[in-house]
Amino acid sequence: MKISGLILAAGFSGRMHSFKPILKINDKPLILVITEKLRSVCDEVVIVAGHNRSLLEESVEKSNRIKFVFNENYRKGMFTSLKKGLSEIYDSDWTLYHFVDQPSLPQIFYQEFVEQISDHYNWIQPEYNFVKGHPILLGQSIYKIILGESDERSLKDVGSNPDIKKFIWECNYPQILSNINTKEDFDKLI
Repeated sequence: MKISGLILAAGFSGRMHSFKPILKINDKPLILVITEKLRSVCDEVVIVAGHNRSLLEESVEKSNRIKFVFNENYRKGMFTSLKKGLSEIYDSDWTLYHFVDQPSLPQIFYQEFVEQISDHYNWIQPEYNFVKGHPILLGQSIYKIILGESDERSLKDVGSNPDIKKFIWECNYPQILSNINTKEDFDKLI
C-alpha cells in the first residue's frame, strides 16, 4: 500500500501578514516540521506551492521522497491546490491531505491515523469531542471525483457525493481542531 502526504502551501497567508509555511517553531519552518512528521508514515510527500514558491522550496531539503509541484491556479483557492496535488500522486492508494498551518499534531497521531485505513472506506477524518478536524485521509477511489469537480467547488461539496464512504475516527487529539490563521494564533503556539 502506497501512502502519499499532500501539504497545501500555495496560499497568500493573508490574515497572518507573514508567509505561514516559513514561520519557525524551535528554529524549524512549519513546512519542515509537518514534512518530517509525514515522512514517518508516508512513502512520499508532495508539497503544493504557489505564492512565494522559491521561499518555500528553500525551506525544505529536497530528496527522492519530497516533491514540489506548482499550482499555477493558486489564486483561485485551496481546492485548486488539492486537485493539482492529487493529479501528481494518482498512483497512491491513500493521500494524507494536510494543511501547512497545523504543526502541533504529535507524531503518534500520524501513526494512529494511518492505522485506521481500511478497504471499507475511502475518506477517513479525525474527530475530537464530536467536532470533525484535519488532516484527512483520502482513498484513491475518490481522486477522480475530486479531479472532476470545478475549481469553484470545495472538499466539503465533494464529501456529500454518494460514492464517498466516510469513517469518522474519534481521536484523543484536540490539535486536529486548531490551525494558525493569525499572528495571535502563532504566538499562542510558540
